Amino acid sequence: MDLNGAEILIVEDDEVITSTLAYNLSRHGFGVKSATTGVEALRLARKMRPDLILLDVMLPGESGIEVCERIRERDQGVMIVMVTARDAEEDKVRGFEAGADDYVTKPFSMKELVARINANLKRSETGQRGKVLEAGDLQLDTKNYTARVAGEPLDLRLKEFELLAALASAPGELKSRDELAKEVWGHAGVGSSRTIDVHIRRIRAALEERSSYQYIHTARGLGYRFEAKDRAGLGVGPST
Repeated sequence: MDLNGAEILIVEDDEVITSTLAYNLSRHGFGVKSATTGVEALRLARKMRPDLILLDVMLPGESGIEVCERIRERDQGVMIVMVTARDAEEDKVRGFEAGADDYVTKPFSMKELVARINANLKRSETGQRGKVLEAGDLQLDTKNYTARVAGEPLDLRLKEFELLAALASAPGELKSRDELAKEVWGHAGVGSSRTIDVHIRRIRAALEERSSYQYIHTARGLGYRFEAKDRAGLGVGPST
């Protein structure tokens, strides 16, 4: 991907903010289109297949959170950066749970925003040059963002997949929540450790539904490590 030619969809109902963002992002070499409502955003997202979406949380009609969830139902690859005046931890957690890749709070500088955009686009590009990770009955194709358990597809959201891949790429290695946040989101400020924990719970639930292995192990107060262990042999039910 040529970052300078990346296509960005701005979803913002404030015309002044939209025009300011469009002007500055165009100056940085990005292709830019805009939408003012969730319905229009979903239509454009399907039509133009943008590389990144700047998505305001407060939209008329459907909220940015709802739009994010609907986009993720169809497209796990597009990078989504939530843009909002809300700075509450709970709002950030909701955004990440909906599938956002990053979160920028108003007011922000264009320098900060462009840096965040470039960082997310680079992570997206890196993900295209992945490899296949295998352990137990789990197979992760990090090039195509697909996961299989016992030969069957495993339905994971983008960040859930990336978090599982980050752990699986270093089996047996203890990774702190900050380390995982930096590796998966590009920085530690993802709201709190709760964001990581919510994603881990969802990953475990998806794995336990189909796998006979326990993969993600908690080191209380420290973080998580990945190791494939037969759950029957361990005599355990849900992962701990």
